[in-house]
Amino acid sequence: MATQKHQHDPIEELKRRSTEAEAGGGAERRERQHAEGKLSARERIDLLLDEGTFEELDKFVKHQCTDFGMAEQRPSGDGFVSGFGRIDGRSVYVFAQDFTVFGGSLSESNAEKITKIMKLAMSNGAPVIGLNDSGGARIQEGVRSLAGYADIFLLNTLASGVIPQISAVMGPCAGGAVYSPAITDFIFMTEKASYMFVTGPDVIKTVTHEDVTKQELGGAMTHNAKSGVAHFMAHDDKECLAMIRELLTFLPSNNLDDPPRRGTEDPASRAELSLNSIVPEDPMVPYDIKDVIHAVVDDKYFFEVHEHFATNLVVGFARLDGRPVGIVANQPAFLAGVLDINASVKGARFVRFCDAFNIPLITFEDVPGFLPGTQQEWGGIIKHGAKLLFAFAEATVPKITVITRKAYGGAYCVMSSKHIRTDINFAWPTAEIAVMGPEGAVNIVHKRELERAPESERERLRAEKTAEFRERYANPYVAAERGYVDAIITPAETRAKLIAALNSLQNKRDTNPRKKHGNIPL
Repeated sequence: MATQKHQHDPIEELKRRSTEAEAGGGAERRERQHAEGKLSARERIDLLLDEGTFEELDKFVKHQCTDFGMAEQRPSGDGFVSGFGRIDGRSVYVFAQDFTVFGGSLSESNAEKITKIMKLAMSNGAPVIGLNDSGGARIQEGVRSLAGYADIFLLNTLASGVIPQISAVMGPCAGGAVYSPAITDFIFMTEKASYMFVTGPDVIKTVTHEDVTKQELGGAMTHNAKSGVAHFMAHDDKECLAMIRELLTFLPSNNLDDPPRRGTEDPASRAELSLNSIVPEDPMVPYDIKDVIHAVVDDKYFFEVHEHFATNLVVGFARLDGRPVGIVANQPAFLAGVLDINASVKGARFVRFCDAFNIPLITFEDVPGFLPGTQQEWGGIIKHGAKLLFAFAEATVPKITVITRKAYGGAYCVMSSKHIRTDINFAWPTAEIAVMGPEGAVNIVHKRELERAPESERERLRAEKTAEFRERYANPYVAAERGYVDAIITPAETRAKLIAALNSLQNKRDTNPRKKHGNIPL
């Protein structure tokens, strides 16, 4: 007797369920996303990953909540898309919140989807990328959704320094949801559609009577320029995803790998004659340190991080002879390049990331000191400045410093000086290394002599003593005599010298004393 044929074809059933899961909240809600300038979760993943490489996991997971009528609403995937794929051929893990399903709210079930992805990323040594677009915790699930957030926070913490963690905030991100991106290494935001805040405008108006919009409170420019919470700002989803792909070209997959090297036709020996005259003769006249960076690095390409925040310090990634490097540079064009609270925190965070992921550090130094004033002192410049000092001193990756002009006082020590284990320190002939600037030093050292001088002669005497101090002390040769500067180089040969130094340090092995961890002054 012939076997009875199944009433339902299992292949067709799989296709039906897959189509249902991929539909998310439906075409109408997806079009609403598009009208707001946002892509859907699946469209974002398709743009982020190499074509055809996405492998989805937990496609059919459903929430387990039966309260508040939720038993009748159990879409497959539960508002999150997760899985793995490739970017430029390298393995990555990714999750994306689907705002068309329950507003992308976090449930116990989709928190488990995220933690599964993060554990896989850690065990396989691959970056994890989160595409955030969510209304927050799912109220109907109460403490279970909060527990899900805490589970994610724990894994963010454990993964820190092990694999690169990247967050893209491409819509709302509020309340407890903000702390997962905050723990990750880099945060991207889109210009008009994204915002982040712990407490929204309505609550703020009730409690403090302040009127503020969502964008003013936690929009992309607010967090890129004012708070420093975000590192990058994109015009839209497409640019944001392209920027994430670009960032990953500089990063290793994990803390045991070296950064990916890329071929270049830019000669290692290339001289940049424009650098010989880039530093103005007048030490009070500013110049743009980015011009120096672009002139030195491969193909003059610099991928800046935190571009809009604490602009008196420049940080970002570049390549030298194909090798990725992290660059930290004082910016004389803003606040004369002084270190303040925000610049110190910005620099410390970047230095520690580079050290965690084996990316050599190149420092361009032109710093007149720390920013004076009651606001800085009361705000804790001592503590925050110490963060940058701690980060440079703790770092064991190859470290090279180029002093282009001013290197005064404690700021000289902090900016990767020889004394805090920097491997090779160069100085241009225009470098001024001293306890303080000549003008300030003369007012202290020659105070009595100036006071005794006739008033008509005082300015002439001050100018004379200042010129004498600058010639005798504010130059790189005194430091070079003590070995604090390894070589004084012509600016034009900076690229060649940096590449030669990097080559000499490529097998560097250095360690810190055995301990659980240091106690950075937070």
